[in-house]
Amino acid sequence: MKGELTLVLGGARSGKSRMAESLITGLPGPWTYIATAQAFDEEMRERIRHHRGDRGEGWVTIEEPMDLVGALTRADAAGRPVLVDCLTLWLTNIMLEGRDVAAESARLLDMLGQLAVPAVMVGNEVGLGIVPDNRLSRLFRDHAGRLHQDIARVADKVLFMAAGLPMHLK
Repeated sequence: MKGELTLVLGGARSGKSRMAESLITGLPGPWTYIATAQAFDEEMRERIRHHRGDRGEGWVTIEEPMDLVGALTRADAAGRPVLVDCLTLWLTNIMLEGRDVAAESARLLDMLGQLAVPAVMVGNEVGLGIVPDNRLSRLFRDHAGRLHQDIARVADKVLFMAAGLPMHLK
């Protein structure tokens, strides 16, 4: 049995994470939160602390910057609805490690097709601005766009957030 998959996209501070959390907490808990962020500086460590404190009771957090498929497999086996925040941080991590983005994305898509629990995935829309001025940034934008398209194709629902308001795309 396949769980319902929802993709929530939007720009910085658009309300993506808040929306994703409200979708998951509308389901019976406990819930799994897969956090993909890495804290490379004090400001990011503070952001992570703030997010942990905001979640409250009922969450089981898995901090996994690289092995998203493994974290999803563990959450699925536990039978808990799962929130992934966020796909673009995960993508950044695998690019910085020099991993094969196409292969990692294909592994993720395969796992999503097998996921039995409801899942909400958050991604930053990075394709609405100017063309980046360097190769790495353009490559990141292209990989993120393809990843979001691939997940949107298999998702049951897709929301785009702007100013805290959801636009239902699918």
